[in-house]
Amino acid sequence: MKAVVCHQGELSVAEVPAPSPGQGQLLLDVVRCGICGSDLHARTHSDQLADIGAEMDVPTLMRPQHRVVLGHEILGRVREYGAGTRRAWRPGQLVVTMPVVRREGTVRMVGFDEAASGGMAEQVVAQEAFTFPVPDGVAEDKAAFTEPLAVAWHAVRRAQVAKGRPAIVIGCGPIGLAVVLMLKAAGVRKVIASDLSAARRALAARCGADVVVDPREESPYRSYRQKGPVGGPAEYASFGIDAVGALRRVPLLPWGRLMRLADSLGQGPSGPVVFECVGVPGMLEGIVKEVPLMSRVVVVGVCMEQDSFMPARAIIKEVEIRFVYGYDPEEFQTTLQMIASGAVDPSPLHTGTVGLDGVAGAFEALGRPEEHAKILIDPTR
Repeated sequence: MKAVVCHQGELSVAEVPAPSPGQGQLLLDVVRCGICGSDLHARTHSDQLADIGAEMDVPTLMRPQHRVVLGHEILGRVREYGAGTRRAWRPGQLVVTMPVVRREGTVRMVGFDEAASGGMAEQVVAQEAFTFPVPDGVAEDKAAFTEPLAVAWHAVRRAQVAKGRPAIVIGCGPIGLAVVLMLKAAGVRKVIASDLSAARRALAARCGADVVVDPREESPYRSYRQKGPVGGPAEYASFGIDAVGALRRVPLLPWGRLMRLADSLGQGPSGPVVFECVGVPGMLEGIVKEVPLMSRVVVVGVCMEQDSFMPARAIIKEVEIRFVYGYDPEEFQTTLQMIASGAVDPSPLHTGTVGLDGVAGAFEALGRPEEHAKILIDPTR
């Protein structure tokens, strides 16, 4: 079969052996495969990825000298089943799959491992337990966004954004745009999106962002009316003097308990929830420096270089930092259901489709933010 092979950082279309499904697996004819930022990283930073994988008990991730078929955002049709499968779906059934398989007792990451070829090919093997049927009537180009939107849905869930709390998305590349989509699907009322690219700001507006900001002209943290005394330590202390002073004038009032109750109900002072979706050195430091007090920062962008920030700033501001990665099977299935029901429409993210012979050019084009957000691969082209 034909596939896109990555070797020493170069991409080429080659004839490779067709994969065969093992125990608990099925073979898919690939219908679409998305190009992810992780694929761009894998092409240029595979040694760093492999080193991190080895630390995390995933020792088989690709190295530059390997010949790996990339692609983990997979939409396909059922072709055949391996042993020990339920055979629940008819041949030709459209499915999406999580990019994880088990080979000879070892878990492999599809599209990042020589022994687990990815979806930038005519066929791919999927683990039946991690495969989900696409409901009838769902457009292929929409269903193909299940995997990246599941990443965003996991980030939004882990962020625990109250509907009335502002959310700020820093970086409107594909994952930032997906986060905007999923924040609005979750009912968050105020979503601010910030990006240097005018084209990506326009896409963020199409995805539902309530405010779009060019950070060179306006700070995203000052682009909305901030509620509560969280502008700085002096403002917060002044508020405390006035509030506690007023409460303590009332005899026998359990003012301390009232404070703790308000805090437990989420009614205490709080800053926005900020999603870092860029993944380059310096972004986290810049966010910690600029956010109001008591903000929550959710790191979604994958930075492949050493980075640092000043902890004292985060401590004084009581900034909470959460790092997120991937998704679980329930989140993956829920994301597919959200696409199928129309609760979320990934169409604004889709800016191009190429065949296998166009993948190398697509990788280059994705480095130019004014041109593309997300490119899909159709192996039949």
